[in-house]
Amino acid sequence: MRRTRSFTLGAAALMVLTAGVGGAAVAADSSTPAPGGEPVAEPALIEALQRDLGLTPEQAVDRLATEAEAMATDEEAQEAAGDAYAGSWIDAATGTLVVAVTSAAAESAVESTGAATERVTHSQDALDAALAALDELEAPAGVSSWYADVQDNGIGVDVVAGSENTDQVTGFLAEAEAVQSIPLTVRTVEEAYTTSAAGVVGGDPYYTGNVRCSVGFSVHGGFITAGHCGSGSAAVYGWDNSLMGNFAGRSWPGGDHAWVRTGHGWWTVPVVLGWGTVSDALVRGSNEAPTGASVCRSGSTTGWRCGTIGAKNVTVNYGNGNVVYGMTNSTACAEGGDSGGSFISGDQAQGVTSGAAGNCSTGGSSVFYPIRPILSAYGLTLHTA
Repeated sequence: MRRTRSFTLGAAALMVLTAGVGGAAVAADSSTPAPGGEPVAEPALIEALQRDLGLTPEQAVDRLATEAEAMATDEEAQEAAGDAYAGSWIDAATGTLVVAVTSAAAESAVESTGAATERVTHSQDALDAALAALDELEAPAGVSSWYADVQDNGIGVDVVAGSENTDQVTGFLAEAEAVQSIPLTVRTVEEAYTTSAAGVVGGDPYYTGNVRCSVGFSVHGGFITAGHCGSGSAAVYGWDNSLMGNFAGRSWPGGDHAWVRTGHGWWTVPVVLGWGTVSDALVRGSNEAPTGASVCRSGSTTGWRCGTIGAKNVTVNYGNGNVVYGMTNSTACAEGGDSGGSFISGDQAQGVTSGAAGNCSTGGSSVFYPIRPILSAYGLTLHTA
């Protein structure tokens, strides 16, 4: 059974990378008003969604409003589904939040929240268990990532073009089928993900040694970023080369996240930078956006880029034994130096950039580490407006 709901709530202004420690100002309100007078998004954001998602201005405004409501409904729907929950996504054709469930009772409970439902075989717990079994295997370089494909209710495996028939890849796929019972869907990708750090170049970055990365979201006491950008208690220097602070916690590999404790005259503010594409804007929370929702990211190399959220709980094989679990992929492009930069949907923080495939000139994709596990890992509080 499926039931749709029409969402009408306006979404708040959307923004992408936090780096506002060097005195960045909060943007003035330049948002486009919704019919009821509630701000939906500033004009520059609408233009960015038009550019990167191929939307008309009206479609962009409608999408932001729909997704803001869907994010709020999604948490309620997951709770209603309980153990029968099997993932959720926004239907690209209708804009409806769809929640997969494994029982009739859960269908009724979820539909009472206003979400549509789809009956499936495997619960989210079962999908996670299958992924955990694959995570125990040693992946060759030809296997880029694996993840729960909630829309297919199975396990997806991305294999780099040209390596599909190698002994290493076919051996991994055979092992993957043997260690768990959920069907695999193998897809070919042109390039594997690589981390997005870079050598020192201009921009509005932070630096650790000769590595440039991008500031993520402000937390009380500092900011969060990617773990592969630094090591130990490495000193961190800001865009003006003055000392910001030090790495205070880090996970890499396994995870790809870190937090930097700041001082030395630097302060935190709940804003993200627009790099001239959009104005700086406030961060108001960290509600998790469903699969299919629009998302934007920003970094010190490519600025503001938008796309849609794909699979969650993705395991990425960066090679040389560097495997990262629990990430989310997206169609937003990224390049070297963008690592650690923020992903945001509406005004809700989503995570920090980890790696990318392709580029922003000819097309690419990226993966980010979700924000809530980062905050939980270090006992941090997101700095919100």
